[in-house]
Amino acid sequence: MGFPSPAADYSEQRIDLNELIRHPVATYFFEVDNDLMKEAHIPSGARLVVDRSLRPASGSIVVAVVNGEWVIRRLKVRGTERMLVAENPKVRPVPLNGEEADVWGVVTYIIINGREV
Repeated sequence: MGFPSPAADYSEQRIDLNELIRHPVATYFFEVDNDLMKEAHIPSGARLVVDRSLRPASGSIVVAVVNGEWVIRRLKVRGTERMLVAENPKVRPVPLNGEEADVWGVVTYIIINGREV
């Protein structure tokens, strides 16, 4: 017989990645290496679960390729205008209409320090 651990109230469940993935063949993981989306609570070092099978909607956080580089941005759609916007006022939006840019997938989960957000 013993006493329960005082830390038991603070123990965390493990993440089962199978519960986070709806489309395994179309799901990828990305690690964030900058703070451009910090205002969206996505810090450097976060891991993203990205689903390529989902259609991005205005307001979705997406992974895109802009001029050959991978970026993580929020998609904003107004009429026929589509923009990729960083959650950092110092970074200018990227128009999807004019530059060489393509939305690659939609972020479905953010994992920070081993915890789903």
